[in-house]
Amino acid sequence: MDDDPTFVEATAMSPINDSFRKYTSNRDILHDLMPLRMREILLVAPPYDAFSLEHDAPLSEVIYDEYNQLNLANAPRITSVSSEEAAVQRMQGRRFDLVIVLSRVHRVDWRSLTTRLRAIDPQIPILLLLNDNAEIGFFDQNHHLLAGFDNVFVWNGNSEIFLAMVKLVEDRFNVANDTRIGLVRVILLVEDSIRYYSRYLPVLYREIVKQTYRLIVEEHLDEMRKILRLRARPKVLMASTFEEAMAIYERYRDYLLCVISDVAYPRGGAIDELAGVELIRQVRRQSPNLPVLLQSSNPGNARLAEEIGAGFIDKNSESLADDLASFFYHKLGFGHFIFRDNTGRELARATTLPELKECLSRIPAESVLYHASRDHFSAWLMARGEIAIAQVVFDAKVDDFSSAEDLRRFLVDVGEHVMRRNVTGQVVPFDEAYLGDAWDRSIIRLAKGSLGGKGRGISFVNALLADLQLDQQFPGVEIRIPRTAVIGVDEFAAFLHDNKLYKLVLECQDYDAVKRRFLMGNLTPDLVLRLQRYLDRARYPLAIRSSGMLEDSQSHPLAGLYQTFFLPNNDPDPAIRLQQVMEAIKLVYASVYSPAARAYFEAIGFKIEEERMAIVLQEVVGDRHGSRFYPHISGVAQSYNFYPVGYLEPGDGVAQIALGLGRYVVGGEPSFRFCPAYPDVDLTPPSQQAKFAQTHFYALALDRRHPDLFAGDGATLATLPVEAAAADGTLDHLVSTWDYREERLRIGMSGVEGVRVLNFAPILKLQAFPLAPILQAMLGHIKTAMDTPVEIEFAVDLGPRERRPPTFHLLQIKHLGLDERDCGIDLAAVGGEDLFLLTDKCLGNGVDLTLQDIVWVDPERFDRARMPEMAAEVAELNEKLKREGRKYLLLGPGRWGTRDRWLGIPVGWAQISQARAIVEFEIEGFAVEASQGSHFFHNITSMNIGYFTVPLRSPPCRLDWEWLRAQPVMQRTAHLVHTRTPHSLPLVMDGRRRLAALFKKPRTF
Repeated sequence: MDDDPTFVEATAMSPINDSFRKYTSNRDILHDLMPLRMREILLVAPPYDAFSLEHDAPLSEVIYDEYNQLNLANAPRITSVSSEEAAVQRMQGRRFDLVIVLSRVHRVDWRSLTTRLRAIDPQIPILLLLNDNAEIGFFDQNHHLLAGFDNVFVWNGNSEIFLAMVKLVEDRFNVANDTRIGLVRVILLVEDSIRYYSRYLPVLYREIVKQTYRLIVEEHLDEMRKILRLRARPKVLMASTFEEAMAIYERYRDYLLCVISDVAYPRGGAIDELAGVELIRQVRRQSPNLPVLLQSSNPGNARLAEEIGAGFIDKNSESLADDLASFFYHKLGFGHFIFRDNTGRELARATTLPELKECLSRIPAESVLYHASRDHFSAWLMARGEIAIAQVVFDAKVDDFSSAEDLRRFLVDVGEHVMRRNVTGQVVPFDEAYLGDAWDRSIIRLAKGSLGGKGRGISFVNALLADLQLDQQFPGVEIRIPRTAVIGVDEFAAFLHDNKLYKLVLECQDYDAVKRRFLMGNLTPDLVLRLQRYLDRARYPLAIRSSGMLEDSQSHPLAGLYQTFFLPNNDPDPAIRLQQVMEAIKLVYASVYSPAARAYFEAIGFKIEEERMAIVLQEVVGDRHGSRFYPHISGVAQSYNFYPVGYLEPGDGVAQIALGLGRYVVGGEPSFRFCPAYPDVDLTPPSQQAKFAQTHFYALALDRRHPDLFAGDGATLATLPVEAAAADGTLDHLVSTWDYREERLRIGMSGVEGVRVLNFAPILKLQAFPLAPILQAMLGHIKTAMDTPVEIEFAVDLGPRERRPPTFHLLQIKHLGLDERDCGIDLAAVGGEDLFLLTDKCLGNGVDLTLQDIVWVDPERFDRARMPEMAAEVAELNEKLKREGRKYLLLGPGRWGTRDRWLGIPVGWAQISQARAIVEFEIEGFAVEASQGSHFFHNITSMNIGYFTVPLRSPPCRLDWEWLRAQPVMQRTAHLVHTRTPHSLPLVMDGRRRLAALFKKPRTF
């Protein structure tokens, strides 16, 4: 990103981009100091993805470690643009070293962009970064779309790939010079699979840096030799064919450190299943002592490696990094600020800025003058990237101050300013010296590694809020994220490795056994110590939340698959509080291997071992009311409304809110719906609001100090009637009263007797709190930044005002993936007799010509009191069809996936994992409004599983029950029927017009 004020972004996103330009001001100065690196990178991506790539753990930690701590050079300057025109405009105005394009679901053809960029600079390398493995198959079948790119990589939520891409290009550009001048070693990697080299390269580079660091530490090199040693790290060259590999070998034979090769890849224009074996044999003939490593996804190839005297690594191994470290270890053999007096005698030393500030407050005045007169303070700040502040300190000469004490105060004030600025809106490592400034301004990192999907979203929102200055737009209201800490994914990897759990999680299908074994495991001592110190300060209820690498991704969000635990965190014994937090962390880790998660991963074609889990520790929003704790409002808002009514447009968005903890909304229970753009518009009639109003809510039970977390994530939650909230005094701004005499709703609680209805009218209609305008503003900002429809989770705390202002808390953001391909249905050309199903309330898009199986709840056998039994029957039929490898259409009354058994069949994801489309139909006396905010809803729509509603007597919607009952029955249960038609039934989902149809006979599309 860039802070050039003269540049006007050629896109509607420029206000968001402008707000993030200050993010890089210090780095921009640093970049100009870096000579022999790729200093200018053009990143074509939405601001959200650019933020994730630049600020996720691998870049904020690895780049800092490699470039700053060892004073090697400066990290690349990344200029982020969000459109083709902006990219071309930037290229015309400045020379770039590298272009990286992040693919988007709604755009697959970048040939126009690459052609225009190469017309400006024919030599510039252009790389494509896919979002996840799901895109690889598409491009494999449409290889012509990749013609303009030098190479293609896949992200999969692991931002280390960004650093690996940059390093790989740098190595290719520098290897000739570095080998000739510095005798730098070369690692030859031969791999043709986008998926595997995208996974392998970050591990390889991390190991190279780690081993280089280890040698530096062990050899106790001076500063200059540390710089030279790290600059001379081995270079990586990658080949994807046998011929490319041999050409690299012949040119750099004398400098090769090792060869790492796949087994099968192109040779002579075709795939050679033993190309890697032949390569190693030829290499060994000329370089018999050169270490070689064969890698393969087929463990059986270990025998081939042994035959040719090569090491072997299984590319699918969960211990890939450890295996590579072992190969490196066995086969491939800036400092403190020291305060002194005028004689040079050491008085104190500081490693960090807080330590420097503390030393400055107590050292003798003569030492302050000694260092300031020699510009030591500015030099130390410069080395740590604080260039702008260093220049201020450099310009402030000793003679400018009336006394040494004035100079001391100036330097301490500078330190405090830097510390505050550095943590506001940032993710900062856990450091007790920084906690005072960071606690309310930033996200605390308790362990290294990526923040995971949920963590990335929260950190992005925190940074965004720091720049948007919404307090000017909404005076008297605080808008923020709850106080948050994150445990990076490295701890998850260490937990599995140190406790020898890899084999268990791959082989054991007994989830309870997995949970018990995880609870027996130990977290790393460093994390335990940090948690202990963190909890000394965090004396409020905590939510221990999952943040998987793939969670909340653009194409597969995994919403609600993992566990979240709410902890009172109020036991007087600190050891018990620590133990409860650690148990919750371990159980969140274990939930990666729950049946629901396994089924979801299988359905989307991902390996469960590819998931890595970060943990978010987040303050629970709310207030204490006796023995319970809850917020006034929790909810979910989406920038796209799948079911607009009247004159509302889909782009106006929709929100669902409820009293109490958000479990009520995301669990699919009947919450209140409204449009943030038009909060005065009732989406349901007042009589229906009264009939289906919220009757209970969830609160954190503060008196459950010793909960059984093993029993589930509801162990600390209490289900309470709304009347309990009335006793707590929290309903004043939330309810209306149903006037039976006039049959209408009156806003508020006083003046009339009747049923209290949670329709939040005092807030939405009388603006007692600007909830709707805040939601509209936040959805707009975040949607623009993420360049996709979005969903946010939030909570509102309205008081008490004497302690703090009303506060809107953003809890989470995620993509709403919408498939926009044209799959139109021409109703005029379709006869009603040709269709089994037709509805104009469809979510999903596409055509499926393979369906033969229909699993349906027989309306004649439907019993509302038997919903849990029906869920078990669905699970049984789903498992059978899963064994047979068959997808099916699922039909049932009410709301699928709800927690409320009286609203619909309470299935989980694992119980319907084979469903290709899900239908909710109405029957006499049982009509339930569809839910848009539940995790179940979000998962099925993001996977493009059809989600249809068929109202009763609402043309053109219809179901031909007579035809369905005439089809062959495969199995009947107490309430369900499994039907299989003699031929496949075309399913067409027209997402643009929200139409869906299932035809009775085969036809072409």
